[in-house]
Amino acid sequence: MKSSEVLLNQVQENLDAFCHKQRSDFEAISLDLVPVVDYTQSLLQGGKRFRALFCYWAWRGSLGQSVHQQDQNEVLESEDAIAGIAASLEMFHAAALVHDDLLDQSDTRRGAPAIHKRFESLHKEKSWAGSPERFGVAGSVLVGDLMLGWSSEIFGNALLHSPTREIESACRDEFSLMRVEVMAGQYLDVLEENAAATRSLSEAVGRAEKVILYKTAKYSIEAPLRIGAAFAGADQATLNSFTSFGIPLGIAFQLRDDILGVYGDPSVTGKPAGDDLREGKRTVLVALTKQALADRSKSMCDAFEELLTSRELDEGQIAFMQQLIKDSGALDKTERMINELADRSLEALAEAELSVEAKEVLRSLALKVINRNN
Repeated sequence: MKSSEVLLNQVQENLDAFCHKQRSDFEAISLDLVPVVDYTQSLLQGGKRFRALFCYWAWRGSLGQSVHQQDQNEVLESEDAIAGIAASLEMFHAAALVHDDLLDQSDTRRGAPAIHKRFESLHKEKSWAGSPERFGVAGSVLVGDLMLGWSSEIFGNALLHSPTREIESACRDEFSLMRVEVMAGQYLDVLEENAAATRSLSEAVGRAEKVILYKTAKYSIEAPLRIGAAFAGADQATLNSFTSFGIPLGIAFQLRDDILGVYGDPSVTGKPAGDDLREGKRTVLVALTKQALADRSKSMCDAFEELLTSRELDEGQIAFMQQLIKDSGALDKTERMINELADRSLEALAEAELSVEAKEVLRSLALKVINRNN
């Protein structure tokens, strides 16, 4: 059976081989299509690969003792297939990042230009007619859409090696639900950025938590776990245990991301300091800040809201908002929420009927998610 390192190497090999095939096919159509694949493959080189790892170890943990009763060739074939499924999840995640960066107007991703900025630069370098910005938008939309399709293709090819038709169907159901839920969460996120100022402040935290649940927690942690477990033929009780483990962990994951989006070190996160504030993100951290400020000073709350919606903040304004968030108590409250969610998640993992080895690896992964700095 594979170690995490070997699994991740195979995932990268699968993604590289897939991109190589797509590049060859695109070159046959037109050399002008080469950047589409090259930008995609470049984006797929980085990342923490949490989704691939959660998927794989949920599969390993759900196999239990049955792996010793199976034909060795069947086990090896299933292990190669789960690596393909893990690769499809990483492709799906990268597609979501392409669209997310465009929607948020983020210029960088993993320390490099976002996909829409790469297409914009290509336009400028070639001195083409029209707007570089519009070309960047068009290129990134198409790349993101292609990657969504490619993720389904990789996933479908891996499922050709499913042990049973029932397992294949269960995996497809989980994958389909993930795709729908993340799009729902993405829309709710965009809606909140635009409509929050017109809505009740008392419900802001609840709305932000729903965005987290559907935009991040489910597709980042819960879905990979459930897909991996489903491929092992897990029963409903095991699938439910992964939900109990994955949802609080996924929410904690995003709350940590929200803190990093305000206070993270650009040299580590690959994003400008205070990027979430520039983008006007309506996170739980921001909602808690506004509620605390409103209780103390309406004028201060209004000033914070005005800065949040300006989308053009200088370093001094970013520093001012960072201090307001800290002084309001919102930062400390968010940290406490992360700790409480982490405890719930790890308790659920401890109670799950999984192999000891998988539990240990999943616990280690969970701690990395909670305590990460990028």
